[in-house]
Amino acid sequence: MRVLLLDLDSTRPDHLGCYGYHRNTSPNIDKIASEGVRFENYYTSDAPCFPSRTALMTGRLGIHNGVVGHGGTAGDVRHEGLERGFRDKLASESFPALFRKAGMRTALVSPFGERHSAWTFYAGFNEIHNTGKGGMESAEEVTPVVLDWIDRNAEQDNWMLYVNYWDPHTPYRAPEAFGNPFQEEPLPAWITEDVLEGHKRKVGPHSASEINMYDNGTSADYPRHPGEITSMEELRTMIDGYDCGIRHMDDNIGALFKLLESKGLMEDLVVIITADHGENMGELGIYGEHGTADQGTCRIPMIIRWPGLQSGIADQGLHYHLDLLPTMAELMNLPEAPSWDGRSYADTLKTGGDTGRDYLVVSQCAHVCQRSVRFGDWLYMRTYHDGYHLFDKEMLFNLAEDVHEQHSLAKERPDLCREAVYWLNEWHDEMMATMPHDVDPLWTVIKEGGPYHAKGHLPPYIERLKATGRGDAVPELMRRHPREMA
Repeated sequence: MRVLLLDLDSTRPDHLGCYGYHRNTSPNIDKIASEGVRFENYYTSDAPCFPSRTALMTGRLGIHNGVVGHGGTAGDVRHEGLERGFRDKLASESFPALFRKAGMRTALVSPFGERHSAWTFYAGFNEIHNTGKGGMESAEEVTPVVLDWIDRNAEQDNWMLYVNYWDPHTPYRAPEAFGNPFQEEPLPAWITEDVLEGHKRKVGPHSASEINMYDNGTSADYPRHPGEITSMEELRTMIDGYDCGIRHMDDNIGALFKLLESKGLMEDLVVIITADHGENMGELGIYGEHGTADQGTCRIPMIIRWPGLQSGIADQGLHYHLDLLPTMAELMNLPEAPSWDGRSYADTLKTGGDTGRDYLVVSQCAHVCQRSVRFGDWLYMRTYHDGYHLFDKEMLFNLAEDVHEQHSLAKERPDLCREAVYWLNEWHDEMMATMPHDVDPLWTVIKEGGPYHAKGHLPPYIERLKATGRGDAVPELMRRHPREMA
């Protein structure tokens, strides 16, 4: 058995052709999707990248494994303490360790462990190839490493190769020689000039006026990545930059498939294509960031092509990304680890059956502190720290009618907000009852001064808001965040 897993950083599904995008961004990914199962409602449990990948590698939600942010106490996996043996649980219960139990060799091509000092990300791999730029790699730097590994190893049996591409992550980095295949194609129709005008008045990091988090700085090294969006033409630069990153990455993925096919291995190869999180491209007024617990950030692609199982179908069920661990265990006839929080959806792959959950709770504590409940057609968002975006405490979106989250219905539908809070409390009760700790790491983040990417930035940001004609937001920011002004 051979498995290729492609982890495509910051790739949102609705910018892939197989998920209905109007641009031809992903022909090689689309072909795999046509031969396998495409999951339509697949979510990271914890965003952004470090919490998401920690949840995947441990099989445990962030509230259990401890990693919900990018710094402070919430930036390290919880220690096992006195119960730790000669090796910790990740040695036998991590995602790659699952394949080791099946007698497979495991290899990783990624700089991610070094990027976030996420050394637990490496647990369970026989081989680790660090591409060396901490996530600033472009696909043409990653692909030769992968091709070399395939050329030397692929004809051996029983391996799992995990490959990490970064091109859709900011700053958009497709080489200048790649050009722009989308320059004559229409932009997403929902961002009209009127919508953009509203976004230009919004405040918060990665708003239309501060693509560079808290200012409009740019770099000559990344001409595809603007510092602000003041016009539809600059909006095009932003969207085209992201889509070119996806297409450039897809071309490189095609090179991997071509080599595997030339070796006669493609037909029997299990291919898994997913991401750590998506990317807000205008949702909630945020561009080029994965900083909220919303649809744009937390919905991710999942495509599984498993020869002999279901082919060419789309599953509508609600799933967490960490449900992949028990799914793979079931398909490989291995027992589930007792620490995992996931639920197998193997029956969907085997028979097309419905294995979805009733609801999901997704979290974000690196840029804001939010927990959201995804149920039915609805996304309920509860904000504990707004990351200086001035979000309402409660937001509610009908994703069937408003997938880009333009109109919160929280005030109009308090009944649905109450239902969502019930599910949120049920989830929280279960989480706290099934861990040896009595501390919710979301509250640890808040008590330690707030989300990593927010704390300390408010005083200078207030001066920028005054200088850019948005000083009307300052009193409310100061009211909400008095500690940051002390």
